[in-house]
Amino acid sequence: MQYRYALITGATSGIGKALAEALPVSTHLLLTGRNGEKLAALALALAADGRQLETVIADLATDAGRAAVIDRAEALEIDFLVNNAGLGRFGAVADNPMAVEREMAAVNVTAVVELTRALLPGMTARAHRAGTRAGIMIVSSVVAFQAVPYMTTYAASKVFDLFYAEGLAAELRDEPVDVLALCPGGTRTEFFDRAAMPDRPMPYMLSADSVARQALAAMGRRTVLVTDPLRRITIIPGLLRRRILRGLVARVMRRLAR
Repeated sequence: MQYRYALITGATSGIGKALAEALPVSTHLLLTGRNGEKLAALALALAADGRQLETVIADLATDAGRAAVIDRAEALEIDFLVNNAGLGRFGAVADNPMAVEREMAAVNVTAVVELTRALLPGMTARAHRAGTRAGIMIVSSVVAFQAVPYMTTYAASKVFDLFYAEGLAAELRDEPVDVLALCPGGTRTEFFDRAAMPDRPMPYMLSADSVARQALAAMGRRTVLVTDPLRRITIIPGLLRRRILRGLVARVMRRLAR
């Protein structure tokens, strides 16, 4: 897929940074994150002749941060939205600070909903006018396929991201907008340190660059991408059954919507 202008949230590290690096220089970039120094360094590294590149320092856990990102993305008329920003915290729900639990829900769920809802109409209309396709990538996780005690809120928020992407893809079946739920397995990023996990529980990990390239290659070709090769073996049969069921449910709900 060739996109004109991409918005990537949580772009300063991990998969978000790898996606920004993997997109061709023909794709202009709007990058967001909370760390201004890292954003500036990434922008400098990705600068190229003819490429437009802007950054917005924003905390997506806040109304003001989400509004700032939406306003700039609308002004730039993006056609590729990457909801990548995510927060996790290791620990029992009763032990985690309320502020941390609230922040996870705000970034992993509320920001995804608000950015998608605000930007989707314009993306769809512009794709129709130009005869092109827009794209929405929502970064979920392999933990979306089961409850994970001691990362309960994080895992639950990733279930939301997965189901939101699948439902949105069905709604947009006849529109020029592709939707992908990216479900990474263990990936070498700063996530584990930021989540205050005592150990990295994964026996092996993929690089963020590998995950990013797989994700970009999957846009327009599938709705759910699981990057963990071992988990994929156990998950895919369930995904196929859910895909069939989702199609049946979508037909019923579409009739009701009419």
